[in-house]
Amino acid sequence: MKTDPLKDSELHDKINSETARVRWSELERHFAQGNVVYVSEELDLIEVALRIAHDDKASIARWMGEGKLAKVTTVQAQTWQAADSPLWASVVSPFVLVQPEKKSLH
Repeated sequence: MKTDPLKDSELHDKINSETARVRWSELERHFAQGNVVYVSEELDLIEVALRIAHDDKASIARWMGEGKLAKVTTVQAQTWQAADSPLWASVVSPFVLVQPEKKSLH
């Protein structure tokens, strides 16, 4: 699948501008609908959102197979709810991609 680099850049910028830190409590409604997807800290959230927007099945399947991309589990949701954890979130309708904040190396 060939993509237009200019459109790809515009989509990247759009996704980047719409990515924000949110508290888990703001995502619970989406979780209840089964639309919240965990993105490992090892991956770039914007890149994952871009690949999903392009329906890049190969990358998505690889990440899922590696456990780096998956629907948020009940255990994850309960943990984040208890701490009302801040997460990075990006919307690729109908999904809300979430990624825990990367641990500081300080």
